[in-house]
Amino acid sequence: MRVYVAEDYTGMSRKAANILSAHVILNPSCVLGLATGSTPIGTYKQLIDWYNKGDLDFTDVRTVNLDEYVGLSPEHDQSYRYFMQTNLFDHINIKRENTNVPNGLAEDLDAECARYNQVIRDMGGIDIQVLGMGHNGHIGFNEPGHAFELETHAVDLTQTTIDANARFFASKDEVPRRAVTMGIKSIMQAKQILVVVSGADKADIVKAAFTGPVTPAVPASILQMHPNVVLVGDKAALSKL
Repeated sequence: MRVYVAEDYTGMSRKAANILSAHVILNPSCVLGLATGSTPIGTYKQLIDWYNKGDLDFTDVRTVNLDEYVGLSPEHDQSYRYFMQTNLFDHINIKRENTNVPNGLAEDLDAECARYNQVIRDMGGIDIQVLGMGHNGHIGFNEPGHAFELETHAVDLTQTTIDANARFFASKDEVPRRAVTMGIKSIMQAKQILVVVSGADKADIVKAAFTGPVTPAVPASILQMHPNVVLVGDKAALSKL
């Protein structure tokens, strides 16, 4: 595992964007595995900036996202499709048909999960998968205790996750209770994994994930077993490594 320590969130975002942009430049039809949440927003802004300067071309780039809420349409402002459109896709020259997010409105979720797994296989796998990390070590919606061997699957969100997401909705009753997520097996099959972390509140879980035992109790700990992981964080998040 390679570790890059940045001074702050801006530096972390720029370094992560450097790593992603190298894939785009060296392999114009690469497959980027993307994540949502506040941590990668700065990385996406940097990619947009370099695109606007003419340094990057996303014409043939393909993407797959980690997850999506069950029950939210792509137009819902809390859906992850909406997040990706507003924070990246709408600002670069990527083709909509080359971007993939699980369908949270699918009537048959098992069939949707199988379809999504096949999409990834048909593209030849993921070249680099971006991951944030939750305070309990979750990656995607793979919460503590989930099996490591799962591919894309539907999950019931924990009450902690529901409570944390409530601030984004008008009422707690509107918060989705389920999601479709790539499983640990899907994530581990990526050729490279890019983990981005920021803030002192992530220091304890970063230490547990990368220096503690590999255990389903800390889902991100499985990343110790991947041959090509890059961890990019600010000083605060990496202070206990």
